[in-house]
Amino acid sequence: QVQLVDAGGGLVQAGGSLRLSCAASGNIGSINAMGWYRQAPGKQRELVATVSSSGSTNYADAVKGRFTISRENAKNTVYLQMNSLKPEDTAVYYCKAGIRTYSSARFYDYWGQGTQVTVSS
Repeated sequence: QVQLVDAGGGLVQAGGSLRLSCAASGNIGSINAMGWYRQAPGKQRELVATVSSSGSTNYADAVKGRFTISRENAKNTVYLQMNSLKPEDTAVYYCKAGIRTYSSARFYDYWGQGTQVTVSS
């Protein structure tokens, strides 16, 4: 069994910073891409940023220059450093990872439970 636990959300004023983390645990053989997504009330879940197993990153236009994604492979953990936060960044943030377990020949997507980020104006 595989579990992703994300944390680090909270309430912050506009212009502030938060750092999210997501740790994968369980029967993990290898991890492919990891990423962060967010879902605001009444909106669809959207991509925020991804990082490949080799460290290549990809960002949504709305967060470029403000957010930084990174991963620590030895700890099966992905981070999202969020700076210069805006009220429109308010959402539930979810991490996702492509994971192959020791008992599987293919990768499957696993999701964290979500962490709330609220940015006040």
